[in-house]
Amino acid sequence: MRAENLDRFLSATGRGLHASAIRRMGTVADRRADVISFAAGYPATELFPLEELRAIAADVLHGDGLAIQYGPTRGHAPLLEALAEEMVKRSVAAEPPDLLVTTGSQQGLDLVARVLVDPGDTVLVELPTFTGGISAFANAQARLAGVRVGAQGLDLDDLEGVTASLRRDGIRPKLLYVVPNFQNPTGRLLSQPGRRGLIEWADRHDCLIVEDDPYGALYFEGEVAPDAVTPIKAGDASGRVIYLSSFSKTLAPGFRVGWMAADARLIERFEIAKQAADLASGTLDQRLVCEAMRRGVLDRLAPRLRAQYRSRRDAMTAALRARLDGRLTWIEPHGGFFLWATLPPGEDDTALLERALDERLLFVTGSAFFVDGSGHDTIRLAFSAVSEALIDEGVARLAQALDRRPVGSEASDG
Repeated sequence: MRAENLDRFLSATGRGLHASAIRRMGTVADRRADVISFAAGYPATELFPLEELRAIAADVLHGDGLAIQYGPTRGHAPLLEALAEEMVKRSVAAEPPDLLVTTGSQQGLDLVARVLVDPGDTVLVELPTFTGGISAFANAQARLAGVRVGAQGLDLDDLEGVTASLRRDGIRPKLLYVVPNFQNPTGRLLSQPGRRGLIEWADRHDCLIVEDDPYGALYFEGEVAPDAVTPIKAGDASGRVIYLSSFSKTLAPGFRVGWMAADARLIERFEIAKQAADLASGTLDQRLVCEAMRRGVLDRLAPRLRAQYRSRRDAMTAALRARLDGRLTWIEPHGGFFLWATLPPGEDDTALLERALDERLLFVTGSAFFVDGSGHDTIRLAFSAVSEALIDEGVARLAQALDRRPVGSEASDG
């Protein structure tokens, strides 16, 4: 059957599915070994605690076979207990009934979208925001409205303005999706007053907050105090915050173990939806992660991760200052994986990416993170998975791509 004839079998959702711009860039990088990729926000493979994980895997698999049997949809019971303890460390009171293990935090986003969003519902997102959030809510046929991100994270004044504008049109936003800690893509950290302001806004407007927190453990010591990354959920007295997190950026992404913390009544609905998606997250993965938590692997690993990612951030900012100071401007992140840069006047992210590919360099176009069609003067540079030597070479290639800008292009932009 011809491909075009298959289209008639697609549902409205199937026809409208949104692909990830980041995953597309990863596919290009996989095909070309000579490419330096600042695209995908991968953790550094060389920082995985392989020896400890090998020992844990041997011990877990030495048992009675239950480690590779089906498990409960809610999650491996000892892992849920460990996650409850982890949430207390993050200043959030949560018991196992308030928790659900997910296959990565992306599944948490998908469950939120499928359980809570009807076609046509309005979801507020940061401007810019994580493309995985855009995909999850867009695939649920939500209407996405953007709220600007400023120096202190999500702009509360703009949030009030966007909300008021929607209300005048008879629209009540159902959800606000936010990445408060070292936001993907900008690296911004939402202030603690801003977090309290979001709770107050949600109570006043009867809205839920979806808090996505993959990077909170990766603050750069000496630049950010640990309590600066305390979740929004910690101040949630009314059960309005749905908290998502993951082990992908700390332990290893291949385990695909994340979790949700929310009101137990919502968790029950998410669990039922998860049954239709995968029955349960991988039992072996959950047991390995649980044992890594129990043995203190993550606690020992975290300081090393913070130091290494800070060093790579420093390498990228030093290379940018040396090669592109005065041409690019950028936000220096104090944690996480990403640096957000603004291009010279008249430059376009898509055109620059085409020239960068010729120089064997990848990054993600800034416009991919905007739901209003803007952002073509920005790019996201991921430093997490690239050595310091390759960071310097990658920035050199970026400079070469900018140097190849067509003569007169700035003037033609008016």
